[in-house]
Amino acid sequence: MCQIPDHDEFSADVEKIYRMLRKYHSRVPKLEFALNESGVVVRSGLVERVLNRCGDAGNLGYRFFVWALIQPGYRHSYDAYKSMIKILSKMRQFGAVWALIEEMRKENAHLLSPDVFVILMRRFASARMVKKAIEVLNEMPKYGCEPDEYVFGCLLDALCKNGSVKEAALLFEDMRIRFAPTIKHFTSLLYGWCKEGKLMEAKVVLVKMREAGFEPDIVVYNNLLNGYATAGKMLDAFHLMQEMRRNGCEPNATSYTIIIQTLCAQEKTEEAVRVFLDMEHHGCEADIITYTTLISGFCKWGKLEKGYELLDAMLQTGYTPNSTTYLYFMLAHEKKEELEECLELMKEMRKIGVFPDLSIYNTVIRLACKLGEALDGCLVEACDYFSEMIGRGLLVSPQYGILKDLLNCLLRADELQLAKDIWSCIIAKGCELNVNAWIHALFSNGHVKDACSYRVDMMDAGLMPQPDTFAKLMKGLRKLYNRQIAAEITEKVRKMAEERQMTFKMYKRRCERDLIEKAKAKEDGRKRRARKRRWGSRSRKPGDL
Repeated sequence: MCQIPDHDEFSADVEKIYRMLRKYHSRVPKLEFALNESGVVVRSGLVERVLNRCGDAGNLGYRFFVWALIQPGYRHSYDAYKSMIKILSKMRQFGAVWALIEEMRKENAHLLSPDVFVILMRRFASARMVKKAIEVLNEMPKYGCEPDEYVFGCLLDALCKNGSVKEAALLFEDMRIRFAPTIKHFTSLLYGWCKEGKLMEAKVVLVKMREAGFEPDIVVYNNLLNGYATAGKMLDAFHLMQEMRRNGCEPNATSYTIIIQTLCAQEKTEEAVRVFLDMEHHGCEADIITYTTLISGFCKWGKLEKGYELLDAMLQTGYTPNSTTYLYFMLAHEKKEELEECLELMKEMRKIGVFPDLSIYNTVIRLACKLGEALDGCLVEACDYFSEMIGRGLLVSPQYGILKDLLNCLLRADELQLAKDIWSCIIAKGCELNVNAWIHALFSNGHVKDACSYRVDMMDAGLMPQPDTFAKLMKGLRKLYNRQIAAEITEKVRKMAEERQMTFKMYKRRCERDLIEKAKAKEDGRKRRARKRRWGSRSRKPGDL
């Protein structure tokens, strides 16, 4: 049922280390012992792969990074330092980043480059910490890296993209003597003002750009065009396109797509088609994004036939649609609960060599689950596509909602074996999971013994149950009068709590609190839904029925 793709030379070691980090991250001595006894040889490329595998769990990555540093015959590469700095910056552990840069200066000064500081600038800018971002620019010379126009441009770009265009504009004026202005600097400022909807300020930047001897290029014009379109100033947008032609800068596919996208969002699909035809008239060839944008408008407003006509035209032109193109059709069919049409599209995609992405898998699985209890075969289809998605390595943390829905749907339909097959496939693939989702699904659908059995296996593997999971299991076991399993689970949890320097009494208190909070949240949700229904019935007029 589950096909697992071949791995490269690092995959096995990466997964082995990652599981150790997950298991022992709160117990450093045990983690170090496990890593030392793992038999894994730390080598160039492996550390970066482990850090990437840890993703947003930066603390895990840092544990391994520190351990790897003291291994005989190994020194961190530039890529390893850069990966760690990215992770810590994303976590906003800025103190740790500076400490790492200081370590690089002492141990591997030759690895320090402007890109390392650019990473830090961008993260400060995304956190709206403007002064700190500027401080990085001023601190660079102390580390042997003199900032140039490129680095300054990266700082301006980061500030403008993260809502600090006003501060960026002031910085630009203050530092014009130190850093010679480039067209990239002006472009960043113009983009920032357009993003904020400040079109007058954007026009001022355009004037200053020309005064500095730079003529606007297609990127500058498209930024301004997007600003007009976003603000709903379509007449100004059309006038700007005429100005572009007069100035010898022909609008490109991106220019037309900006206009088409805005018109489609306003349900002006006929006008969008006219712009598309005008594009062809001026000899500008539409690209995949242009076609997909227009198709999205047709699909969004229920004009599927028009969408399919454009898809055929796109294929005849020689363009291969991508997964995003097909997603819009899928979403439109999902609204109409047309699963067969979605499955036909999946077959068509395979014929032309387009692989479904996560959003397409989720759409098909979601619809199959919705229809699964009414139509034969839908749940099998859902399981097949879910297994395919896992086999391609597409299951990630934010997508576990679809897993929860599928498991609950299968168990409600008494398809226990199918649900177990799905879970086994996930475990075989080594996906990072909140294992409690499986336990909750089993328990909530009356499979208490199975839930207990899986829970015991997971505890043997070192995975401690969440307090609310433990509380629910105990409640279920009391109903079954199964004191033996209850005692076994309780004793295991007691030992695991001690290992984590937590009293069992404290853990039980959390169990009770979590159950109360979840019950309250459930009741609040029920009341909100009831209020919505009442208000909905009150707002109806007698003639609405």
